[in-house]
Amino acid sequence: MKKIAHCRTPERKARMRSVIERRQSDLSLVMANIWDPHNVSAILRSCDAFGVQKVHLYYTDNTFPNLGKKSSASAKKWIDMERHSDPKVMIQGLRDAGHQILSTGFSERARPLFDYDLTKPTTIILGNEHRGVDTELEELAPDQIYIPMQGMVQSLNVSVAAALTLYEAFRQRQAAGMYNTPSFDAKTVDAMVEDWCTK
Repeated sequence: MKKIAHCRTPERKARMRSVIERRQSDLSLVMANIWDPHNVSAILRSCDAFGVQKVHLYYTDNTFPNLGKKSSASAKKWIDMERHSDPKVMIQGLRDAGHQILSTGFSERARPLFDYDLTKPTTIILGNEHRGVDTELEELAPDQIYIPMQGMVQSLNVSVAAALTLYEAFRQRQAAGMYNTPSFDAKTVDAMVEDWCTK
């Protein structure tokens, strides 16, 4: 079945191109067994806001939630999502791509988010709302980050943590001028524009 183009005006297509040209090809997230659809929708919205194009889905004991068609879920159509079932294959693929892999956590080895250079190729693992990052992922990617907090409560909602983490990545990358030059090659940008026009 042929897809219908939705670039109704030259301005709409130009906006899509402008957004795609600021997407970061080497910044991604792993969502690991995050079950709440509101959290998942909010995380995807933050990915769109801060230029993350690729999200990896690792779901072993929870199914990926049905996000429906709410406005907050609409960000999913602008994000590439790849499903994984084998943690070793997923992590090795990210390492082969040159990524530093950071998981959220509170162990003794966790370091403040601001200690890391997020201008490097980076993937951040976000864990389940109740138990955090799965043990098998922690063993494969032991580097942990935490967001320093000043109150009595020492943890944030996973979607809030995602937004703050991605904003810090945006802040560092913006200061380094990384949003000024496309990180995808021209052929890929053209293909993405045409794909987005069908969404």
